[in-house]
Amino acid sequence: MGATDVRALAARLDLRPTKQRGQNFVIDANTVRRIVRDSGITADDVVLEVGPGLGSLTLALLEVAQRVVAIELDPKLAGLLPETIAAYAPAQADRFEVVLADALRVDSVPGPPPTALVANLPYNVSVPVLLHLMALLPSLRHGLVMVQAEVADRLAAGPGSKVYGVPSVKAAWYADVRRAGTVGRNVFWPAPNVDSGLVAWTQHEPPTTTVPRERVFEVVDAAFAHRRKALRGALRSLAPGEAVDAALEQAGVEPLTRGETLTIHDFVRIAEGLPT
Repeated sequence: MGATDVRALAARLDLRPTKQRGQNFVIDANTVRRIVRDSGITADDVVLEVGPGLGSLTLALLEVAQRVVAIELDPKLAGLLPETIAAYAPAQADRFEVVLADALRVDSVPGPPPTALVANLPYNVSVPVLLHLMALLPSLRHGLVMVQAEVADRLAAGPGSKVYGVPSVKAAWYADVRRAGTVGRNVFWPAPNVDSGLVAWTQHEPPTTTVPRERVFEVVDAAFAHRRKALRGALRSLAPGEAVDAALEQAGVEPLTRGETLTIHDFVRIAEGLPT
């Protein structure tokens, strides 16, 4: 769908996109085709989409994927989507399903386990949604999401980078993440105040460890809570000083090291040495 189609559907719903829900609709058909192409999905993929909006990306996904399940929070948008798919892609309508739900709180997805996540994620919740779905759905093998450019940089950053932080480390638990391109503001309606970035990822096995993922993530959160603090001080919110020192020594990490230089595997070793 182009700009005229998108605006006509919005007018039909008397819809005014809101910043609160991060609603910026793609109005450029070439952009959605690019997203689908760069996502690497095939006819074997069951695709999960979050925030389908008025259906531009959904239609492009249905041209390739075996099945598309879209999670939409807005009742008006969710109600119109099946009708839009039936009108623009009647041959694919039986391969589409919309779920009216908050992607941050969803605990299951109907139908066959999804194998790919492809979405224009709402800016205001993009990282928590991505991490929640990666944890919830181990069947997801790969994906490509569009997020705020700054967030894309953070998700794909490696240790030592100025923008390396909590999103970078937690995403690395689940997948190999890379920057996959930039998207300008003019392809959206309404145009956001920032550029967007594409982030591609490929699932890998999580680190082998004796501690729960949640405990490792607590260590990550503590390490970055005060970026200028050395680990010896930053981790004292989790354990007494002597226990922190022992855990760092066991992990082979210098006490004056800062979190932004460590990999997910370093954090795993530290978590294993800390008392629970």
